[in-house]
Amino acid sequence: MSGPCVRVSAPIPEAGLRILGRAGLEIRMGGLEVRGVDALLCLLTDRVDARLLERGDRLKIVANMAVGTDNIDLAAARRLGIPVSNTPDVLTEATADLAFGLLLAAARRLVWGDRLVRTGGFTGWAPMLGLGMDVVGRTLGIIGAGQIGRAVAARADGFRMEVLLTDKNAGVPLAELLERSDFVSLHVSLTPETHHLIGERELRRMRPHAVLVNTARGPIVDECALVRALQEGWIAAAGLDVFENEPELAPGLADLPNVVLAPHIGSATVGTRNRMAEIAAQNVVAALEGKPIPNLVR
Repeated sequence: MSGPCVRVSAPIPEAGLRILGRAGLEIRMGGLEVRGVDALLCLLTDRVDARLLERGDRLKIVANMAVGTDNIDLAAARRLGIPVSNTPDVLTEATADLAFGLLLAAARRLVWGDRLVRTGGFTGWAPMLGLGMDVVGRTLGIIGAGQIGRAVAARADGFRMEVLLTDKNAGVPLAELLERSDFVSLHVSLTPETHHLIGERELRRMRPHAVLVNTARGPIVDECALVRALQEGWIAAAGLDVFENEPELAPGLADLPNVVLAPHIGSATVGTRNRMAEIAAQNVVAALEGKPIPNLVR
């Protein structure tokens, strides 16, 4: 039998590969073939279902290079006795930065302004040009009061914003948060309970001048309902880093001038992605050396 080996589903930062190499592991790059490998280091875009896990005749860990694990069939992993790990905490600040950046970009119409200048439409300052929404002193509703949600709240403090929080049974009721907030930022995990948490009913509860920001998971929002909300003025704008059927967009979304679209880059800083790769690799090494897995998902 060959020595321990790990399947790395796609290119990751060298910082993670170095840890795997120093541990003497054979690294098999690309894809999700798990037969004959001892570990799978995968990404949030990889669908790790029961059928795949059942092929893992030597699989001792699935190490997800992400915080969320909605891409993995956790029940099947438990049934098969395969530990699953993630990379918590490390992407909190980067994702909070992006969430607040999307909030500002949507409120102040930065993408619209950039396009206007680049296409020659800017002919000089005018008092009614590019009017956006004030941020300082407004109300920010945060749905999901975990680490990222709290980090966004800390940034809001610098803008003297009133912050409303809701998280499961804590904080203000969701309906009240939607009705009172000028900005709503989503920071919940994707579960059956949070799928389409924001749909037509919720969007109609929001203020006509409100801005919705989503850096969590796309299916938390009914994207078709959001397109209608933006087209018909139920809300004023949105800033999205994630999409319901990623990388595809709901029909009409890309044509809207009042939405800022980012390609799922919430954790995309050099430092954050390096650390995510390192943590995922450390989880793999611990499992294959028979040591406690630092970030075991329970």
